[in-house]
Amino acid sequence: MTPSKWDRRIRRANDLASSSPFAAEGLNFYERVAKFQKGLYADIQKALKDSNKTLGDRALRDELDLFLLLPNFSPFLSVIQQSAPQPLAQAAAELAAAGPAAWQQAIERFWFTGVENARTPAVTDDQSVPDAAPQNPAESLLAWIFLQPYAEFLADHREPEVIDATPSTCPLCSGLPIVAVLRSEGDGAKKSLVCMLCAHEWRFRRVYCPSCGEEREPQMAFYSAPEIAHVRVDVCDTCHTYLKSVDLTKSGLAVPVVDEIATIPLDVWALQHGYRKLQLNILGI
Repeated sequence: MTPSKWDRRIRRANDLASSSPFAAEGLNFYERVAKFQKGLYADIQKALKDSNKTLGDRALRDELDLFLLLPNFSPFLSVIQQSAPQPLAQAAAELAAAGPAAWQQAIERFWFTGVENARTPAVTDDQSVPDAAPQNPAESLLAWIFLQPYAEFLADHREPEVIDATPSTCPLCSGLPIVAVLRSEGDGAKKSLVCMLCAHEWRFRRVYCPSCGEEREPQMAFYSAPEIAHVRVDVCDTCHTYLKSVDLTKSGLAVPVVDEIATIPLDVWALQHGYRKLQLNILGI
């Protein structure tokens, strides 16, 4: 990932905060987070540019450089305390006071347990994780946000395998999709999914539920609002989950992970109609 990609995320968050006042608080928080993540990614790139660890000969989740990451965790918690909504800011303050041993445990638990939802406690039988137990939801969310640039760096330095299938989780790190993307292809649009952790993007079938594998068209539907027509809610009436799709054929300026955060009215509609989000975003929405 080049710095320009981070800059596009930051710029898009700033632009949408001005045009979408109902989402301004969340977008301003995301902008602060993205600026920190951009700097952390650059530090990781500088430290690991000549390292054999980036050759991709091991599974992405088998990599975890705590020596590199831990010194950056205290500055990260400071950013969260200064800019996050109160509950998350308080959780960051408590974790900051707990000290480095607690930071390492939070990072390891999230990284190694394969948490499916950053706000859902994770349970693991993996004995390599010290004191494996359900992780505090706020702690899990903090670890997720912090580890994103590290996971993205590792993903950016791997050659994705050619997969003759439709994986519902990320082929590189097994993370759940955070958003879907539609791009022009012939007379229609091709669909892909974006990983919640490493931001890897992979091709996906247009009519297929990434949660339960439903593929019967009557059970699959999508909904959108005229004022945000480039983003829609894809729902499954079998498992009652939903995932947003960002249509780049309708808005070339959209940045999927940012526009997903900005379209809160679609989340409200989905929740009111009994659907559950496949993967919450960094706002816990």
